[in-house]
Amino acid sequence: MTDSWRQEFPALQQRLAGPSFVPDTPGYDDEVTVFNEAVTHRPAVVVGAVDAADVGVAVDFASRHGMDIAVLNTGHGPSVASGPTTLMITTKRMSKVEIDATTSTARVEAGVRFGQLVDAAAPAGLAPLPGSAPGVGVVGYTLAGGASATMGRRYGWATDHVSAIDVVTADGRFRRVTPTSDADLFSALLGGKGNFGVVTAMEFALFPVTRLYAGALFYSGEHIREVLNAYIRFTATAPDDITTGLAILNFPPLPDLPPFMQGRVAVAVRVSHVGDPGEGARLIEPLRTAAPVLVDTVADIPYTKFASISADPTDPAAAIEHFGLLRELTEDAVEAIVEVAGPEAGSPMNLIDIRHLQGAYGRPPAFPNAVGGRDAAFAFFALTVVPPGQKVDDYRDSGREFVEALSPWLHQMAHPSFQGPADASVSGTARAYDTETYKTLQAVKAKYDPYNRFRTNHNIPPEPSAA
Repeated sequence: MTDSWRQEFPALQQRLAGPSFVPDTPGYDDEVTVFNEAVTHRPAVVVGAVDAADVGVAVDFASRHGMDIAVLNTGHGPSVASGPTTLMITTKRMSKVEIDATTSTARVEAGVRFGQLVDAAAPAGLAPLPGSAPGVGVVGYTLAGGASATMGRRYGWATDHVSAIDVVTADGRFRRVTPTSDADLFSALLGGKGNFGVVTAMEFALFPVTRLYAGALFYSGEHIREVLNAYIRFTATAPDDITTGLAILNFPPLPDLPPFMQGRVAVAVRVSHVGDPGEGARLIEPLRTAAPVLVDTVADIPYTKFASISADPTDPAAAIEHFGLLRELTEDAVEAIVEVAGPEAGSPMNLIDIRHLQGAYGRPPAFPNAVGGRDAAFAFFALTVVPPGQKVDDYRDSGREFVEALSPWLHQMAHPSFQGPADASVSGTARAYDTETYKTLQAVKAKYDPYNRFRTNHNIPPEPSAA
């Protein structure tokens, strides 16, 4: 990359319908801000795309000037810091949603968030497979796999229900890819994430669900063993209609928290049942009696209230995350968890999230994609919020002790849905794919992005023989 782009930047601005920014200009800092402030972006150029044409112009400009290309959808990525060789495309202004009630499908642009999509689908009696929070971007989540907190075990990975993708590749071409048109690129995008182009829109199935029996059960951390062991027994026989997760919460004494969570370890089991509420209540009765329940929010709710299941924080913060997949959870694993994250551990980790997979997650997709690890029983992450005023680097390893404690039960693979900045090396990224799939992804990368313009991500480099 040379500085030649500077002379052509005014011409780029004239070709764009949306705004553009360079460092130290008004709006630049807001445009590059992300949800996880542990990653800081300072790209040379930022293009605030309002449509696919803007994306095409930006990609063409970056490619001609030898710039890397980063994509920021809704503020939850990318996991690699962009710098002075990078052109960043932000897609938050691309927010159109179309619901087709006849075919039970949705078409969303790249900046759509799940709260908007759920609200748009509800009047038609339909629902997508959202993440745990309404602010999560639909496209980025789906390209990574998409483990739904509401109906994941019933319908599987969100990727498996995609029918078409609009994408701009590194050569600036607009492509509409499907299982039968540019099938190699279609399959690679679903699980290979942003390695192959900028996705501008996506189409996928919706499901005839309007209500859930859902919420969370909260317990004191002193009962962590009883709750974890009850959860293991519960997941061993849970039907596919119920999707659950267990969270270990360890927050400072913040005034907005309930008293039992202020400076104390607590445990929450999060539940989402699709079907008759009475059947849902019967299924979770063993969890309700596993230990004294301090708060019980599980109830019959409209699907539009899905965010209440996890009640994730909505304010940006710097946080360190470490992820993994598990082959199983055993009583010995419970003891390992209690030792590093129980009330007596004195751990700096603020949240440990364990999600039950299996069910429809284990089924093969109707059309090939890059999402593997389908035989994993659970996924987890350990999260530590960096206290205000303290250095992110001082907390980089927080959470690794949890991964190490569970090493006897770890799955051999990682997963593209459960990766963070700590996994953004070439070897860390490759762990999310089996050997054959990874080689295929490298070949697709060589075909559509031979110069690896799309590298500010969990990068899959082109196969060595590529340009």
